[in-house]
Amino acid sequence: MLTRPIDRRILSIVEDRLREAPVVVLQGARSVGKSTVLAELARRHDVEITDLDDVAVRARVQASPSDAVRGPSPVCIDEYQHVPELLQAIKAELNQRHDNGRWLLTGSASFWAMPRGTQALTGRVQLLEVMQFSQGELDGIHEDFFDLALADPAALVAARRPVTEREEYERRVCRGGMPLAVHAADRQRANFYRSYLGASLARDVLDLSRVRQINVLPRLMERLTAQTGQVLNVVKAATATGIEPRSADNYTRLLEALFLIRRLPAWGRTLRSRTAHSPKLHVVDSGLAAYLLGITPEKLARRNPAALAEFGHLFETFVVGELLKQASWRDDVRELGHWRTHDAKRSILSLRRSTAPLSASRSRQAAKSTPSRSAVSSPCVTVSAINSAPATSSTPAARPTRSTTGSMSARSTGSGRPTAPGSSGARSGAGQRKCNEM
Repeated sequence: MLTRPIDRRILSIVEDRLREAPVVVLQGARSVGKSTVLAELARRHDVEITDLDDVAVRARVQASPSDAVRGPSPVCIDEYQHVPELLQAIKAELNQRHDNGRWLLTGSASFWAMPRGTQALTGRVQLLEVMQFSQGELDGIHEDFFDLALADPAALVAARRPVTEREEYERRVCRGGMPLAVHAADRQRANFYRSYLGASLARDVLDLSRVRQINVLPRLMERLTAQTGQVLNVVKAATATGIEPRSADNYTRLLEALFLIRRLPAWGRTLRSRTAHSPKLHVVDSGLAAYLLGITPEKLARRNPAALAEFGHLFETFVVGELLKQASWRDDVRELGHWRTHDAKRSILSLRRSTAPLSASRSRQAAKSTPSRSAVSSPCVTVSAINSAPATSSTPAARPTRSTTGSMSARSTGSGRPTAPGSSGARSGAGQRKCNEM
């Protein structure tokens, strides 16, 4: 259980965006720390916060949205998606005075998935995703993986003794990065994730869509979690859930708009090549995924076969999530995607910059192959290798490799065993407008 306060990298980024745009929206899953970030920024600027999670405050704002968007800059509004009419009120104010840094909003649903009003601010708003704690933030370390990858990729690999044991990787993956889960005792974490999923689906779904079968969403979320770190198969999830594939696809987009899952699109040099291949699916937090999959550090320590069989994909989700967090702090990341070789032995997380693509890849080796060695070559940086076969008692010990956070590094063979640093990274994708059509 973590007790010390944690510095968020995104704070300085928000300050920069406020100087560049009249409206800044902080979006992300519930309980990732958006309100805490907003409170700190409001304190720095000596302004009040309008909290729309408060029912009485929400009713007052619904009665007069125009009054709610006036005040000292930045006007801070928490969970704006409860009253989407605020966006039209902001547009009316912007038509009179177009100053940067006037509004700072937070929301637990994708801005572009809102049923109405978002078009009013096209070209006038900057969106930032607040993600879960990164491993560097938790350890008090300034993460620089992408800086090194761009300037000196060879520096990412070094033959040094790892400072993190495999058991620590397992603990971090199963813990995830949700602030309340990180600060909870182990026995309380499962209770948090149980209530978290229910609250996210019950409180925020109706802000986006009039869902006909809201009771199937938890079941669909469980079926999709079973595909984390894998190519998305909506038909398979629909069949397991007992709903039509078209409904499953719409509900999957809704879960994505709520920042519970993330589609990582197939990478290609052309739009046609990108749309012709299936995306990968990742649950946005490895701790939530571990809870839904029933994976715990204790089961992994006992070499539980079912837990080990799923842990390889879960570990990939953890690594991709950490990389996405770091990428979200950069201005030069334009597009995120995945690419696999035809024999599926290598899967690459590709980050397209304004000048050239940078890719971080992980290899999937056969069960009887020798442990793979990290290879660094421009423009690809291999950060992890995960075997596809279940681990056995003869699994070799971890090998050293360069950590992307500066505090963790290990590689081993066997399914579900860590094979690369607990890297950190950013976010991909945006909400889908089809959510309000279900």
